[in-house]
Order: sequence, then C-alpha cells, then structure tokens
Amino acid sequence: MSVPTAQNTSLSEGITAIEGVKVGHHTLSERPTGCTIILTESGATAAVDVRGSAPGTREIALLDPTNTVNQVHAITLSGGSAFGLSVADGVMRYLEERNVGYDTGSAKVPIVPAAILYDLNLGSELSKRPTANCGYEAARNASDDKIQEGSVGAGAGATVGKLGGPQRAMKGGIGTSLIEVPGGIKVAALMAVNALGDIVNPDTGTIIAGVRTIDGRGFADASTLLRQNFSRRTNHENTTIGVVATNVTLNKSQLGLIARMAHDGMARAVRPSHTPSDGDIIFAIATGHIQGEANLLQIGSLAAEVTTEAIIRGVSTANSIPGYPSVRDFQGGVH
Repeated sequence: MSVPTAQNTSLSEGITAIEGVKVGHHTLSERPTGCTIILTESGATAAVDVRGSAPGTREIALLDPTNTVNQVHAITLSGGSAFGLSVADGVMRYLEERNVGYDTGSAKVPIVPAAILYDLNLGSELSKRPTANCGYEAARNASDDKIQEGSVGAGAGATVGKLGGPQRAMKGGIGTSLIEVPGGIKVAALMAVNALGDIVNPDTGTIIAGVRTIDGRGFADASTLLRQNFSRRTNHENTTIGVVATNVTLNKSQLGLIARMAHDGMARAVRPSHTPSDGDIIFAIATGHIQGEANLLQIGSLAAEVTTEAIIRGVSTANSIPGYPSVRDFQGGVH
C-alpha cells in the first residue's frame, strides 16, 4: 500500500480514468469546508450502501434495486452537515441548463444523490457552509483531468482521530485511487475521510493518521483507547463518504454488492468504522463502457482495494490547519 509523502504530487487520475466520469471541487475561502461533485452526464447505473448510524443523504431511496430510475447524472459529496445537501440543487441547475436528466415526458429531471460529512466545528465563520451555488461551481469546474487531492472540496474540513477529542485530532482529506486489469476493466474510488478513529495501513498495521497522544508526539491508538475505561461521550462529527466506479456493465443489484464489498476496504483502513458516531456511505456506479457479463468477485475485490488506497491518499495528501496537523507535518516533527 503506497503512502504519499510531501514530495508526491497531490494530483491523481484516479476515478476520472473511468470513461464518462468527471470530478469538480469547490472549496470555500471563509473557513475549511467545500464540496466535490462526481458528474456522469451521460448517465451511470448506481447503488449505495449506508453503514454508519449517523448519515446525511438525499435521493438514496431511488437507488434501491426495486425502484424505477436506474441511472444518476451526478453524485455530490459535501461538508456542512445536513446544510450541505443543498449542494445538489446547484448541480441539478447546472445539468438542467444542459438538458441532462431523467426524461419524464414533460421535463428532464437530473438525478443527483448526495451525502454529507460534518465539519461545522472548524474555523470562525461557522455560518459559512456549502450551498447550491457551491454545487453549481463545482459542476462547472468538473473535468476528466487529474484530480486534486487532500484539503479540497469535501475534504477541506475533514479531520480524523477525534476519539480523543478535537485537541488530539489530525487533518483528513479527499483521495482517489485506480486499478486497471487486463481487458481494459477499471475500478476506482474517490473518498472523503472524516473519521472518528485512526487511518491504518492494513498491509503493515501502521497508523498513518489518527488520535494523537496527549503530548502530541505519537499515536494513542484508537483500538487501545476503546479497550480501556473509555468514558468520553462521542459525537456525530465524523463520517467517511465516497464513490467507487467501474467501466463495466452492472445493474443496481450487482452494484449494491460492489458497494457492500467496498466497505470492507473502508473497514481495513478506518478503525473503528461504521460506528454510531459515523455516517459512512459508499456509492457504486457503472458507466457500462465494457459490455458483457462482469466478474462480480473481481470487481468487488478491486473496489475494496481502491477504497482503502483512496482513504490513505486522502489523509496523506492533506494540509495542516490550525490545531490539526497533517500526516506530512506530523511525520516531519511539527506537532
């Protein structure tokens, strides 16, 4: 599992290598928060798996395999807690202007599911949060170029390691990862990492970011804290959200399985995950550029791998903000 360092670029092709997928960020200047838009203007079949107990979502019911609409035209990931769900309004406006949407006969209605993370506790301008205009700008900026990672878009206000309180937390962020296998099959992930606990390299068991010790010079280890007489009241200021994508052809039921398997990748890297204090959500989309029967075991296993890698990249490419050191600064001795 590769871990970016300060010398690595924070630009990665990742999920934009999937044909038909564009990504756009909008980051607010007033305080650390923002939104990230995954555009699929030609449509993509989609499903979702919600594992955290404190989610904030929009248009999730529509992704149930028993429901009518099969394709989405964008997915929004946003800070701002439930206020950030309004970002989808701006994305809908952008798509409507381009005549993109589900054809009802009378109008084309853009289908834009959304998920949010909590970052309302950061900065001084607490009334500033992502709005519909932010969604519009992110959609307008979307492209299939390499994606900026770290402290941008939905990752701008993301933090990790809050199990020990905000004074012992670190900076989270947004990251992406891609695997391509013979036959041109691609599987990718884009994850915004705002976890209660630690981010771990599952290959080595090494904590990359998370709850710092009281003196700020090491990691306390969230698993160790939870084995002790731990009485701190946790809150809902957490959540890791994201999208896995593939260029094969899958239906909603199959994508539901892919999203479920992708959560295994989250559980490998985020410890603990899927808690009462998190709203962990993974969307799965398929653009269908490769026809024919897909190997669900292969696609789902790869989805878990890229989810893990994207989470690690999200924290490893982030920049520090006051009170929340980044992986780069922490490793460099700035505590």
